[in-house]
Amino acid sequence: MRIVGLLPVLLVAGWAAAQGTRPAAPPAAPMPSLQKASEVPDPEKLERSAKAIAGMRTALREVLEKLEEARRTKDVVKLNCVNEKLTQIKGLLRISEQADVGLQESVARKETTSAEHEYTKVMIAQQKVSQLRSETEECIGQLAFRTDENLSVEVEEPRDLPGGDPTKPPPPGDVVVRPPPASPTL
Repeated sequence: MRIVGLLPVLLVAGWAAAQGTRPAAPPAAPMPSLQKASEVPDPEKLERSAKAIAGMRTALREVLEKLEEARRTKDVVKLNCVNEKLTQIKGLLRISEQADVGLQESVARKETTSAEHEYTKVMIAQQKVSQLRSETEECIGQLAFRTDENLSVEVEEPRDLPGGDPTKPPPPGDVVVRPPPASPTL
């Protein structure tokens, strides 16, 4: 089975599943309205594909910045969340770049069906990357209610506790060792 032919189906299924779990955040930049690939002329397909890939690269840079932010806060949960989104974006970008090359070849050979297929892959990946970038924002902000970097804790010590630091016990007293008696007494 060819993975390339299965990719658009998986991308659409993943996108549909994600839409059912929570409302999607609005995209940062306006995306062109989705049209059927057959309605877009070939030169415009190439132009839109190049713009989509440039936008995905920008999103990748933004997510890398969020990854560094998560590392600075030393929050493992945030770091794992952002890293998961980053991995998906890298994969989608790689697939999109390959699809863009395929699109260029298909347009040059005047293979409309293949060109439409490659164009569709790039456009679906662009939508998914935009969604993942928005989810990355949620990763960074989602745990604000759990921890606060400026949190301070005051400890009140009960008065009836014995004094001293239990982690530093006092040294043991002198041990007196007596030798056994030299002769037995009767």
